[in-house]
Amino acid sequence: MTSASIHPASGPARRTVVAAGAAGLALALTACGGSGSDTSGAVEDGGTGDGATGGGAGGGALAATADIPEGGGKVFADRKVVVTQPAPGEFKAFSAVCTHQGCAVKSVADGLIHCPCHNSAFSITDGSVRGGPAREPLPTVPITVSGDSVRLA
Repeated sequence: MTSASIHPASGPARRTVVAAGAAGLALALTACGGSGSDTSGAVEDGGTGDGATGGGAGGGALAATADIPEGGGKVFADRKVVVTQPAPGEFKAFSAVCTHQGCAVKSVADGLIHCPCHNSAFSITDGSVRGGPAREPLPTVPITVSGDSVRLA
């Protein structure tokens, strides 16, 4: 019998609750990230080969400015970020995680960032919702453009 069972009024030890909560969070995050196995041609992966990884963690070069089409954009699945160029020389970046149910956005076309899970669509200009069940915009991600390079800030 555990001490929580003997003394129900005192409850489980704080460390037990924290550990259980962390394990539950890890499980939930793993479940949400499960949609990344799609290897169709719609996925645009802009890995840099510089060894930098992580969901938007700063500093890593993402692409050359010439790699981001005007009026469109590119999804960097390994960095969980999408970079767009709504107007010539204007670059924006947003989370590549859909605000509806956490699926990864997969493509940029016709001025919209598309999530394949439930067909949500977001503006390449400001990340606002343009269609589908999503109700919240894609969060912005800070970037810097220096010369011909787009980097995470």
